[in-house]
Amino acid sequence: MSNQTIFSLQGRTALVTGSSRGLGRAMAEGLAVAGARIIINGTDPSRVDETVAEFRAAGHQADAAAFDVTSEEAIKNAFAALDTAGIEVDILVNNAGIQYRKPMIELETADWQRVIDTNLTSAFVIGREAAKRMIPRGYGKIVNIGSLTSELARATVAPYTVAKGGIKMLTRAMAAEWAQHGIQSNAIGPGYMLTDMNQALIDNPEFDAWVKGRTPSRRWGKPEELIGTAVFLSSSASDYVNGQIIYVDGGMLAVL
Repeated sequence: MSNQTIFSLQGRTALVTGSSRGLGRAMAEGLAVAGARIIINGTDPSRVDETVAEFRAAGHQADAAAFDVTSEEAIKNAFAALDTAGIEVDILVNNAGIQYRKPMIELETADWQRVIDTNLTSAFVIGREAAKRMIPRGYGKIVNIGSLTSELARATVAPYTVAKGGIKMLTRAMAAEWAQHGIQSNAIGPGYMLTDMNQALIDNPEFDAWVKGRTPSRRWGKPEELIGTAVFLSSSASDYVNGQIIYVDGGMLAVL
């Protein structure tokens, strides 16, 4: 098998949550270039439709699935609609996520729960619905999006840290139960990336200097730098890789 073939996603369909912007969009574009049909997801139908139109204009196959990842009913309805349309999800990228910064002592339970529901519970519920359909086919790729906080904590982002730590173990739990059915469940742990969600940190000279000084690469990561790992974990090249989290962090976790 050639390298070109082993990394090809031709004939595969990928659902990427939170793919109308940011890291999700970058990974969706990378999977599309590798040949996958992309299901664009987000909570804003107009933004999702606009993204689908842009993908199609670029020559990619793309469909819309606008739903709230924190609603189990919406998730089930979305998968039922895909079933009705005859669209089988071969690759699931659980990317949707939010951030909320506040000291724990001031943190409201509702805000804690909102982050946990969006960043962790959604990956379980969507993963479960995808796996129900992948298991009978004996094939599937699940790529969860973790974080540096899957390993290390930072002050003022407790719910995010807990959710991303949970993503690491959810990935392993998925592998423990679903690997026998031909499903590979892995995760990507991005470092500090140039995204809208991080804009306030990027614009903070002190934090910007800390990131660049703490990262061996001496810079922030670019969203498109996740594409290679996303394609690898979505392709046949990773057929014996399961339960792993690959950090794309410029070396930050490797050094003191």
